[in-house]
Amino acid sequence: MTSPTGSASGQPHGCTIYTDGGARGNPGPAAAAGVILDARGEVLAEVTDYLGETTNNVAEYKALIITLQRALELGCTRVAVKMDSELVVKQIAGLYRVKDAKMVPLHAEVRRLLGRFDSQSVEHVSRASNKHADKLVNAVLDAREQTLRERAK
Repeated sequence: MTSPTGSASGQPHGCTIYTDGGARGNPGPAAAAGVILDARGEVLAEVTDYLGETTNNVAEYKALIITLQRALELGCTRVAVKMDSELVVKQIAGLYRVKDAKMVPLHAEVRRLLGRFDSQSVEHVSRASNKHADKLVNAVLDAREQTLRERAK
């Protein structure tokens, strides 16, 4: 029998996660989303969250945080993060400083979560390579807009 983590023996395994955050306006209504894949490329989970009014960069960090948390819950012990925010990737790698006070605690939380995995990598990918997570962000924002339109009737 295969465990929920995708390993028949229940042994530690690796997951690939794609994350995206977006704000309509900057700042504006924002959402965070992520997709967690097993070693075979099968979707283990999708995570989303409506964030209210915030910036795109905060949304990118929040997306990474909620997806890393879910990956840990699923039993992922190794993680390969792929995201289209070059800023966040370079900040995590230590190539860019985190200057914005709002992002300092988010950056620290990402570092803390990454440290809970046996191994981790964080890689910048093109928007075209991150379509699944991007689609989830837009679905959350579209649903929120639809709810507001219906309430206004």
